[in-house]
Amino acid sequence: MHILGRYIPVILITFLCGNLFAQDDQIPNPPITVESFFGDRAHTYQLIFIKKMQSVPRIGFLGISNFQAEWGAPLINDYVHQGNITCSVGAGFDINAGFIWDPISGIQPSAGFMYTYANPELLIVSNPRVDVAKKANADMLVLVEYTPEISEKFRLYTRDQGLYGYNFSYESHTRSYLMLRAGLTYKDITIGLAKDFDYFGPEKILLHNIGGFIRLELF
Repeated sequence: MHILGRYIPVILITFLCGNLFAQDDQIPNPPITVESFFGDRAHTYQLIFIKKMQSVPRIGFLGISNFQAEWGAPLINDYVHQGNITCSVGAGFDINAGFIWDPISGIQPSAGFMYTYANPELLIVSNPRVDVAKKANADMLVLVEYTPEISEKFRLYTRDQGLYGYNFSYESHTRSYLMLRAGLTYKDITIGLAKDFDYFGPEKILLHNIGGFIRLELF
């Protein structure tokens, strides 16, 4: 497939959203979240970047970066980076298209959608996506955060985050995880305990990682 044709979904989303919704009012942007998890098996880093344009607020950008570095290992083999142009279509839904990069498949064009529900205590995000390629990988990300207020200064922070990956060519599981977090939030900083369940390959080999995490919200 010609390289331009593989990125047609990105071009279409940018063109359509820019023309249909150029007159929208400005809206606030959510913070960039950065998290480091120091576990007994590995160090895990995650950055989630969700931003909307102020001039055309239905258009935005979704960026997710993850890596997991085994203690004592010379190389990092478990990482993924993705960037997507997003377009809000209402009722909490966004369509998105862009790229995803991992050490096995390399860089691939990607497309999917995202559903978001949010109130002051609860956040739910669902983000299924698929490679726009012959040997396509697909995955489903679900994130749920519950953050009730404890006092004027502190909030309880809890998060369940899961991902399931599948390859259509090989008809098998690729990479999945379940992340569990519990801690306290003071202003823009959260510190707490963490537990990860990591599954690798068609055999779904399970590895555990337990420790502590720190999470920052950057505005």
